[in-house]
This record gives sequence, C-alpha cells and structure tokens, in this order.
Amino acid sequence: MVGPVRPQFVLFGSSIVQFSFSNDGWGATLADIYARKADIFLRGYAGWNSRRALQILDQVFPKDAAVQPSLVIVYIGGNDSVNPHPSGLGPHVPLPEYVENIRKIAIHIKSLSEKTRVIFLSTPPVNEAQMREILGDGIHLSSEGSKIVVKEILKVLKEADWEPNLHWTALPAEFSGDSPYDFVGLDGKTTVNTSDLNLHWGNQWE
Repeated sequence: MVGPVRPQFVLFGSSIVQFSFSNDGWGATLADIYARKADIFLRGYAGWNSRRALQILDQVFPKDAAVQPSLVIVYIGGNDSVNPHPSGLGPHVPLPEYVENIRKIAIHIKSLSEKTRVIFLSTPPVNEAQMREILGDGIHLSSEGSKIVVKEILKVLKEADWEPNLHWTALPAEFSGDSPYDFVGLDGKTTVNTSDLNLHWGNQWE
C-alpha cells in the first residue's frame, strides 16, 4: 500500500475487464483520466461467468479490508446465457440464475461500506452497424467500443446524486498545491501548477 490514500475504483468481471488495459481499452483510459485522483484496480478474469465470480467474491472484496473501494464497475455476462459465445461452446447460466447471481454480487459490494458505489455494465446502446465497429474480434471491445464504454461510465458518474461526486472533474488532484518547485512560465518568474494538466486529451472526457 502506498499513500496518500486515494479513492479506489475496482473493475471486476470477465475478459472485457481483464483486457481493458489493452489496445486503448476502457480501463486504461479511466486510469489516464483519473491520474492523481483515483487508483484503478483491475480484477478481471477471462472465461469466467457469474457462477465463478460468486465463488471468489469474498476474496476480491473482503469485508474486513482496511480500505474499501469507492466505486466498483462490474462487467460479467459474456460467458453466461444472456450473451452466449458465437461458437455455441462454453458455460451457460440460465437467465434467472444469472439475474440472481448479479443481485448477490450487488448486495455483497454494497455491504462493504455505505460509501461504496457500483455500476453494472451491459452491451452499449448501439445499432448493428456500430456493433461491427465496437467489437474488435466479434466478442471483445475495440478501441472505439472502449470509448463508448468510458463515455457511458462518465455520464453515470456525472449525473449520479452521490456524495462525494466521483466524476473526475469533481475530485481533487493529489498534491495540487502551488510550490516554488513548480516549473517556471514564459515570463521567467511565475511558477505554473500542472496538477490538472491534460493536454493529451483536452476536453474529450468532460
């Protein structure tokens, strides 16, 4: 554990979570957006369905942990019957059981702390033509698909009536105070505070 303690966001689920730091994935984008504001923890397990996720829930989210997550983003379903594998192979969980499993996951996560929030991801609201663009290999998200997911997550965070607000623009940057050791501006005298610098993506994610 390193300090200071920032808000913790946990990404939990199957392969769309595990691979979310690859190829401009949505997990990597969130980590970039929340640099100096929140720590993003990846807990994705390719090939798992909701049954398997329930087996290890207490280990991933122990109730006696010293620090509980501020936000958990869950994507499980690609290996359940609600979204069967195109090959027809793989594990299948009946829809009523899947719904019950997700309910149990939600109850456990929300019991961690009264301030722990949870977002469940599902297939983005797109048409068939867009679907071909956002699924790179027919199953997992392309970089364009990840952008849609990030925008949906940030929209939820911005509109949610949560205290504290977890949208990146509402969270303070770590060590954001002015310092005589900040680099000096063009006038050769004035120091420049870069704690909220985001020149590489501008206002794309506001």
